[in-house]
Amino acid sequence: MKARVKWTEGRQFVAESGSGHSVVIDGPPNHGGRNTGPRPMEMLLMGMGSCTAFDILNILDKARADVTDCVAELDAERADEVPAVFTKIHVHFVVTGRSLKEKQVQRAVELSAEKYCSASIMLVNGGVEITHSFEIVEA
Repeated sequence: MKARVKWTEGRQFVAESGSGHSVVIDGPPNHGGRNTGPRPMEMLLMGMGSCTAFDILNILDKARADVTDCVAELDAERADEVPAVFTKIHVHFVVTGRSLKEKQVQRAVELSAEKYCSASIMLVNGGVEITHSFEIVEA
């Protein structure tokens, strides 16, 4: 896997993935940015959220669950001192579908957390406390 991050001006960067997709990353004005994109640590958090949601959808799809929507809501805490690493992250999944089974969704969340989500497992191995919860909404 490869990526390229190019500085444009101030504290703004354009990051390009190996698959050819780009995103603007920027800092706040008080640090030389113009607030034109997410902060680097926000990108990390969003990456983890999309990684685990991707897993959950794959797992539920294989179980032939009728999922119509999946949202991962993330709430993170960071250390007060530099480096301001993540110390805690809570992920709440809102899974919408038809006749979804609680045990299936719970198992998908557990499998993602314990076996499949490379991003969250890497963060846990780095000392971040990650917790999960979910709710099921009938479509």
